Amino acid sequence: MSKKRRRLSKERAEEKRTPNRGEDLLAWERAASAGWRWFTGPQAIERLELLRILVPLTVLGFMAARLLHADHWLGTAGYHVPDLGGDYRQPLYLAPLPVWAAWSVALTMVFSGLALSLGLFTRLASGLFAASLVYVALADRLAAFTVSKLGAVLAIALFVSPCGARFGVDAWRRIRRGGVKPTQVSGPMVRFFQIVLVAFYCCSGICKAKADWLSNGHILWSHLYDSYQTAFSYQVANLTPSWVWPWLQGITLVYEAFAPLLFALPVVRRLALGWGLLMHAMIGLMFGPVVYFSLMMCSLLLGCFLPLPWLERVLGRLPG
Repeated sequence: MSKKRRRLSKERAEEKRTPNRGEDLLAWERAASAGWRWFTGPQAIERLELLRILVPLTVLGFMAARLLHADHWLGTAGYHVPDLGGDYRQPLYLAPLPVWAAWSVALTMVFSGLALSLGLFTRLASGLFAASLVYVALADRLAAFTVSKLGAVLAIALFVSPCGARFGVDAWRRIRRGGVKPTQVSGPMVRFFQIVLVAFYCCSGICKAKADWLSNGHILWSHLYDSYQTAFSYQVANLTPSWVWPWLQGITLVYEAFAPLLFALPVVRRLALGWGLLMHAMIGLMFGPVVYFSLMMCSLLLGCFLPLPWLERVLGRLPG
């Protein structure tokens, strides 16, 4: 009898140790369902509208120096990498434009970007702005930096979204004719920007960790004396104690690498937002040529994660 009891107790213990595949599958289904609801659930339209206002302005600010010389930048008046005949290092070759066409592209980018920010003829403006950004990113690969590449992606996302439906000139005219004021948009229209932002941070943090940021605590300090140095960064580097920089470097690395977690947890989300804005403000002040990158990232941070009551207070004064 005792042997039988021992055998039964042993079988029960094994059953407890053996994972229940049905329960595991159900847990995965619940997690997937919750993730899908998070991705597709309605979002406040104010987030999309703030991105529509700010992102085109930051891109145009970055492009301004190039747009002033569009004939050399995109046209036959300047130097361009020749056609390499299908070489793997040049997957796509776009020939220089005639001078008149180069200026046409430049003017299209400027006016469509400004119109998109104003919410004027939003659908047409967003399409033209996205198309012009994609073209210049492909036509001049040597001058395609983070803002021009990321800006093209964000412009395409704005084009396929219902941006301009709540605020701006188009919304104001429609509401004057008796149209409704939308308050929400489908989740993917906002979640895309949030995912792009935290993924950008996370990938940047991983790359830093795989490079020298873990083994050398003075990487950030050395950047202050690089070719991007400004008068502000020179003074900061001279006045700040040396022990501060390894701490700032470590905090920045943790912030970027763990951005998905920091922005996913409501308890630390505002802290993550504040640190991100402060970080990019310092980047813009200390590394002059990347100021428009900092402004773009601040625009994404504000549009994606600024508390909704603050967004409503700011945008409530706009027409629409």
